[in-house]
Amino acid sequence: MDPDRPPEPRRAADGPGRAVLYGGLSVGAVSVSSAAVLIRLAAAPALSVAAYRLGLAALVVAPLGLATAHRQLRALTRGQWLAALASAACLALHFGFWITSLGHTSVASSVIIVTANPILVALAARPLLGERTPPGVMAGVALSLVGGAIIALSDWDLGGGRLFGDAMALLGAVAVTGYYIAGRSLREHLPLLGYVAPVYGGAALLLLLAAGLSGAPLSGFSGETYGFLLLVAAVPQLLGHSSLNWALGYVRAVTVAVVVMSEPVGATLLAWAVLGEAPGPLVLLGGVFILSGVYLALRGQRA
Repeated sequence: MDPDRPPEPRRAADGPGRAVLYGGLSVGAVSVSSAAVLIRLAAAPALSVAAYRLGLAALVVAPLGLATAHRQLRALTRGQWLAALASAACLALHFGFWITSLGHTSVASSVIIVTANPILVALAARPLLGERTPPGVMAGVALSLVGGAIIALSDWDLGGGRLFGDAMALLGAVAVTGYYIAGRSLREHLPLLGYVAPVYGGAALLLLLAAGLSGAPLSGFSGETYGFLLLVAAVPQLLGHSSLNWALGYVRAVTVAVVVMSEPVGATLLAWAVLGEAPGPLVLLGGVFILSGVYLALRGQRA
C-alpha cells in the first residue's frame, strides 16, 4: 500500500456487532450526562473549565494518537486536515458556549437545548456526507425538538438571565453539529486515537488562547476545584466523547446526535440529587417528549 495514499473508508461489515456498538453509545451517553453537574461543582469560570477539560484530555490522547496512528495522520489530505481543524474549532466553541450557559440557566434547560441538534445534523449530513436520514429518524428528531421547545418555554418567565443561558446553549448546539459532521467524515479514515489526538489538542489550544485573552484564570483554584476539573476531563470527555467518536466510525452522524439527546435525563436526575434542582412540570413533560423521540429515532435507524 502506498503510504502517502489516504486509507480507504471502513465498510459497515468491518464494524463491531450491534450489541457492542449500542454498548459504546450507551457508555458515551451516560458518561457525558455527568458533565453539567461536575462543571457546576468545579465552580470555576466557563473558559477555565473548558480549557482544563480539553487540555487534560489532550495530554492523555495526543501522545497515544501520534504513536499509534502516525502513518494515517501523515496520509491525510489537505482537505482532511482542514476538516480536523474545523472539528477542533467547533468543539472549542461548543464548550465555550455551553459551559457559559450553565452559569445562567438550569442544568435541565441547558443540557436539553444543547443536545437538541439532530435536526441540524440531519440537514447538514445530506449535502456534506451524502447520508440520507430515514423518515423514522426524522420523526423522532421532530418529537424530541418539541420536547426541547417545551423546556425553553418553562424559562420564558424567569428573566433575561435564563433566556441568555438558553441562547448560549443553542449556540453550543449549532457548534457541536459541525463537530459531529467533521468527525463522521474523518473517522472513516482514521482510528479513534488518530482522530481525537489532533481534535482534542487543537480545541485545547484554542480554549487556552481564549482563556488567556479574556483573563480567565488557569491557576489559584482550591484543591476541590482541581479535583472536579480532573473528573470533567476524565469522565465526560475521555470516556464519554471518545466513546461517541468511536461510534462515529460506524454509524450515521445523526444517530450519534440522537443518542446524546438522552443525556438530559441523566443530567437532570443528577442535578436534582446533587444540586437540589428539582425539575418543574414542563421540564418533565419535555423530557418525556425527548425520550420518546430518541426511541422513535433509534427504531427508524434500525429499520
